[in-house]
Amino acid sequence: MSMKLIIAIVHSDDAQAVLTEISRSGYSATKLSTSGGFMRAGNTTLLIGVEEEQVDNVIALIGKRAHSHKQVVASAAKGEGSVASMPLEVKVGGATVFVVDVDKFVKL
Repeated sequence: MSMKLIIAIVHSDDAQAVLTEISRSGYSATKLSTSGGFMRAGNTTLLIGVEEEQVDNVIALIGKRAHSHKQVVASAAKGEGSVASMPLEVKVGGATVFVVDVDKFVKL
């Protein structure tokens, strides 16, 4: 059987719900606190090792709990020689998921 590593980057607000969903379904995950992307928002990166046939199920579990939402942020706009701060609505949250092959898996 082929092993896969799922790397899921989720918004910190959704991290606990995603971890709970994964755990209830019998999977294990390693949690890393990370930041980056637009607005340097807090993220959580999850590392989940599974058999190849379990990948789609785990991705569905992540999608069930990782929700995107809109957030208003200040945006600098130039006008008539001055810089004004204008509100801008942006989409944040959700999940970015990578699936990579695992050459070797050893649990010690």
